[in-house]
Amino acid sequence: MPPFEQHKTVDPVDLTAALVRCASVTPAEGGALMLLEKLLSGAGFACTRVDRGGVANLYARWGRAGANRSFGFNGHTDVVPVGDASAWTHEPFGAEIVDGWMYGRGTTDMKSGVAAFAAAAIDFTRNTPPDGAIILAITGDEEGVATDGTVALLDWMAANNEAMSVCLVGEPTCPNTMGEMMKVGRRGSLTAYFTARGVQGHAAYPHRANNPLNAMVRLMDRLATHELDQGTDHFDPSTLAITTIDTGNPANNVIPASCKATVNIRFNDAHSGASVTAWLQAEAAAVQAVTGVAIDVDVKISGESFLTPPGALSDMVAAAVQAETGVAPVLSTSGGTSDARFVKDHCPVVEFGLVGKTMHQVDERVEVAQIHQLKAIYTRILTDYFA
Repeated sequence: MPPFEQHKTVDPVDLTAALVRCASVTPAEGGALMLLEKLLSGAGFACTRVDRGGVANLYARWGRAGANRSFGFNGHTDVVPVGDASAWTHEPFGAEIVDGWMYGRGTTDMKSGVAAFAAAAIDFTRNTPPDGAIILAITGDEEGVATDGTVALLDWMAANNEAMSVCLVGEPTCPNTMGEMMKVGRRGSLTAYFTARGVQGHAAYPHRANNPLNAMVRLMDRLATHELDQGTDHFDPSTLAITTIDTGNPANNVIPASCKATVNIRFNDAHSGASVTAWLQAEAAAVQAVTGVAIDVDVKISGESFLTPPGALSDMVAAAVQAETGVAPVLSTSGGTSDARFVKDHCPVVEFGLVGKTMHQVDERVEVAQIHQLKAIYTRILTDYFA
């Protein structure tokens, strides 16, 4: 475990650096949750490891179980792989600070967010013990398959009568400027895998074969040119992207027997995973009927679209952001998926965090001043919530 000295006031920059030095490439724990458990336990939080399926998770609560109200933070300490380490200007797990920026994998996504809310929660409970509970639900499986991370924490909470009244996910949410955006929902996401099975044959005698590529190209064109919707009150139009078409055919004079393709769809609240799946299956069936090529469809739904209607929670978070940054955040549903898609079935949830421009990139980095700013925002939110 990297050294981290516990002070009366927790410095979120020191804590971020300590977490970044834990090489917690998903699903490896890397010492990050052990570090947090030690820190939070020492500050009076009741900590429970909720490991499942080889994934490490941490549940920490200050206050009694079943409190009349509880504010929850959710985040993750796992990070994506470094990639080509030689392309980095600074050591990927070094947490070096240069010209006011901290470099390292996970600095932005999202060890700085976890450090900021852990530091804010510890200091708040020491200085202003809340009338209620503060809960930190931290996973090591957000960047992976996400089946044994926040889902495991929520399952454990349900089985042990633990609950969050509201939750803030500390993912980076600001595109360019600190404070400019918070998330009040997310689009749904699914991936569809198509397999077309025809009849192999000689390219000079196409009438003796049934080319699956013809059917697949026709299907992909139908999908790509279809307008799913024009957007809704809180969401942009849904999108569909063809991400690959594969045959694995090395011969230029052979019509292949099969072909595969993959499509990724991000859908708004005009649809559900089931309705999009039904549409994909109907389109495949229509092409199959015309071409005689059998087309199988396998759909994996990563999450449904959701919206936390603007109201008390989003107003409180937005007010805290504006008070600390001078910027009124836009309430957005843009971007990819996050673990908020799981939390939304448990309690109202919004997201706010740092500028995410460098997340998952070579030389991922965070502006040090923004880490302090984020802790101040989270502290103000706690103060306002328990006021």
